[in-house]
Amino acid sequence: MYQNQMNYKVAWGDTDAAGIVFYPNFYNWMVNGTNELFDAIGYPASKLFAEEKIGLPLLETFCSFKSPVFFEDNLQIVSIIKEIHDKVFKISHQFFRNETLLAEGYELRAWTSFAADKPKAVSIPDQVRDALGKRD
Repeated sequence: MYQNQMNYKVAWGDTDAAGIVFYPNFYNWMVNGTNELFDAIGYPASKLFAEEKIGLPLLETFCSFKSPVFFEDNLQIVSIIKEIHDKVFKISHQFFRNETLLAEGYELRAWTSFAADKPKAVSIPDQVRDALGKRD
């Protein structure tokens, strides 16, 4: 399945008083990883919504923390499409400092049309499914 990597240097505002990254930031970085991945395959979230009224709302999310992350750490965030179903997909995110796995999690998201009065999950188009299913 398709994967993408982004780099991030931890900012002071990402940390708590002890200088350790405050856990909700991992969820923000997962969202950024998903957006970067969709940008990389040619389907930026802003364009999907503006042109097609498609959004990718979260259905479920999880993160497991293995080692603390600190101010000014340089992270590599690897986002990998793990599952693709008719209307939903699962994307995993791994957080590394050099070769050390610091945390890992996932998001379960729905391909959702916002064109009508009420959001509705719809089938992921074949061209998107093909782009997400490519192997590196």
